[in-house]
Amino acid sequence: MMIDSRLLVGAAALCAAMISVNAEAKLYKWVDKNGQTHYGETIPPEYANRDTQVLEKSRLQDRKDGFDVKQQEESKVDPEIAKAAKEAKRKDEALLNTYSNEKEIDLSRQRNLLQVEARVNSYSTMLISAQERLADLHKERDEITSRGRPIPPSLTEDISEAMALVAKRQKELSVSQKEMEGVKMRYDAEKKRYRELKGLEPAK
Repeated sequence: MMIDSRLLVGAAALCAAMISVNAEAKLYKWVDKNGQTHYGETIPPEYANRDTQVLEKSRLQDRKDGFDVKQQEESKVDPEIAKAAKEAKRKDEALLNTYSNEKEIDLSRQRNLLQVEARVNSYSTMLISAQERLADLHKERDEITSRGRPIPPSLTEDISEAMALVAKRQKELSVSQKEMEGVKMRYDAEKKRYRELKGLEPAK
């Protein structure tokens, strides 16, 4: 039995077309919401708009943002920005390693505030004392002046020293008060970031 040559030609053409289609078939790569990498000739609809990659002619190419392009962009990152990002990551890791729950953050905050509050109270007391001393010296000077007598050099020197001490105590108190506010802000920020890293709802 002889086979029609036209059928042979048609079959050959069909095979060639199928081979051509298969040769041009693309293999896609995508990552699901759990971070698992998948490969396939089709992409699930829910991942169609995500960054995916297509393997074509033995070369991996990005469907959306090419891997090579990403590498180039990363290589162009400002060193200062990269340094800041690295430092932020280090702080996040230290935060998670330091505290196991929010209560520990509150306890640490309280301990630090107690120390600063002690300094604030101490400088407040010393400032009041210095101000009272200066007031007494001014009173003494005014009494001498009211009598028409010259002010002793020693009294003038004592007043200058008392004024300098008042200024010093005021500065020390101001620094401690700012330190207290800084401690509060730092722990508030750490607690907020801790909740973010743990995936917790923002504190009310």
